[in-house]
Amino acid sequence: MQHSKVVGGSTAKRVINCPGSVALVRRMPPQIESKYAAEGTMLHNCMDRLLGTEDVMGAIRADVSLTEAQVEKLTFCVNALDQIDPEQKMNFNQEVTVEFEGVKALEGVFGSVDLIGKIGDRMVVLDWKFGDGVVVDAEENPQGLFYAAAAKKTSSVQWAAQDTSEVEIIIVQFPVIRRWVTTWARVDQFERDLIAAIKLSQRPDAPLEIGDWCRWCTAKPVCPKMTGAIDRAIQTALTGISDEDLGRALALAEKLEGFIGDARALAMQRLEKSLPVPGYKLVPKRATRQWVDEAKAEQALMAVGLGADDIFKKELLSPAQAEKVAKKAKVDFPADQVVAVSSGNTIAPESDPRSAVVLVGQQLTAALSKLQ
Repeated sequence: MQHSKVVGGSTAKRVINCPGSVALVRRMPPQIESKYAAEGTMLHNCMDRLLGTEDVMGAIRADVSLTEAQVEKLTFCVNALDQIDPEQKMNFNQEVTVEFEGVKALEGVFGSVDLIGKIGDRMVVLDWKFGDGVVVDAEENPQGLFYAAAAKKTSSVQWAAQDTSEVEIIIVQFPVIRRWVTTWARVDQFERDLIAAIKLSQRPDAPLEIGDWCRWCTAKPVCPKMTGAIDRAIQTALTGISDEDLGRALALAEKLEGFIGDARALAMQRLEKSLPVPGYKLVPKRATRQWVDEAKAEQALMAVGLGADDIFKKELLSPAQAEKVAKKAKVDFPADQVVAVSSGNTIAPESDPRSAVVLVGQQLTAALSKLQ
């Protein structure tokens, strides 16, 4: 996904909420593409080819190696258009570069949107999301608002905005389609907010603010807000802390975990280039013993009197592994033999869709104590 260096669709939320991050990000070295980002790029390219093609696998199997999970996601995305546009009345363009042509303070700002379309008096902004870790909402989606605002000013796709009264932002993320309809007044307000943030980012005292937009910010390791939060956290004694302060500490911990990961990645990147990181060095990880040659090792173990049952182990496939085998063999998977067992409890924010654990034992003990 291509976008301008100052701000793009994926960074609009961060820039609006934390204008000072623009200068900090400029100080960071170029980022190495992760395997997840590379997979996303590959699947986006596949979607670009697949739309309008009936045979999903036949179109790309010849030159792209896909896992069953990737095929399932691509098939879902192609079929999603039938739900979004059942009567096939939508005109659309794929992989469109949109920019704020003629908008002061946003000169050179652009982004690449997966699909821009038009159905009746509605412009459609659609984004394919192939990641599994983070659920992306359509409502008040800054990336979608960015694309809508820029598309309105882009001569090549202005036809999608002309004579429309509303904008629909659609996020297709397996296995759910999320949709949100808004007005052009909301899109125009987003553009004004973006302009104000860009102007503010050019000031030497541009404000910094910690929030969920920090998650993908590459400047976390050098952010004063983050480093200051760490200093405060280290000095905080958790013994006897109030419920409210503990909740705030957990919210802060979630943000600091991202900071820690980014700091370690940046340090590794520098050390691997022989650049100094005071107080740290590269060392080999803990060594694990391996067979030099498994075939020869098998013969040697047999030679000393060990049998096949002694040196080989056989175990039943896990339900997930067996389900894949059954699907490939085109036989019914015995779902009635499977039960989902949690490995334990974990902490999650109140907004998490999972139900809270009911601690029956503790509640019963507390109730009985009141009866005594």
